[in-house]
Amino acid sequence: MRTHIVWDWNGTLLHDMEAVVAASNAAFATLGMAPITVERYRELYCFPIPKFYELLLGRVPSRSEWEVLDATFQEHYSELSVSCGLTAGARELLAEWVAAGRSQSLLSMHEHHRLVPQVRAHGIERHFVRVDGRVGTSEGEGKSVYLQRHLEALGAVVDPRRTVLIGDAADDGMAALAAGARAVLYTGGSHTRAKLEPLGVPVVDSLAEAVELAEQLVA
Repeated sequence: MRTHIVWDWNGTLLHDMEAVVAASNAAFATLGMAPITVERYRELYCFPIPKFYELLLGRVPSRSEWEVLDATFQEHYSELSVSCGLTAGARELLAEWVAAGRSQSLLSMHEHHRLVPQVRAHGIERHFVRVDGRVGTSEGEGKSVYLQRHLEALGAVVDPRRTVLIGDAADDGMAALAAGARAVLYTGGSHTRAKLEPLGVPVVDSLAEAVELAEQLVA
């Protein structure tokens, strides 16, 4: 069985940090919070999302506040993300991986009903054996649970021990380790290198490096 890659979407294959931060700032404004920069976002961002909001607010948001924050973010992100492109080289890497006879899938904590149309709009859905997004609110289960379900759904197609998750967040690395898979983390998304390196998994500055390492990790 050859190496299987599980790709993350937001901040990894999709270059959308500016849209994410703009949508986040729109959500923050509903509580009278000052906007933050992309750099500040990357320093503080964490999952689950309510924890991220707690760091910014200095307290846990109430249920009603959380619902407003989440709804406002989703509304603005849906509008802004339309103009976001794929990360440099992503389209070619996906096509080359499939052409070499290897498999890959996509797992995101972006809402499933929003994720699938986005992937289709970029014309890359055919490169994945499975595409899964989040079902339910982002304050619920973490990526570890979703990755476990994703791998179980893939069944005999993949072996977790020969699977590499390529993502941009610490949560991606922790999810992969919990599932018995490997991880390579990309610095161009939601987390800084300083936040990724303590996990002890490879950290790279380009998706091309990530794919090259994925091949080596389970060779």
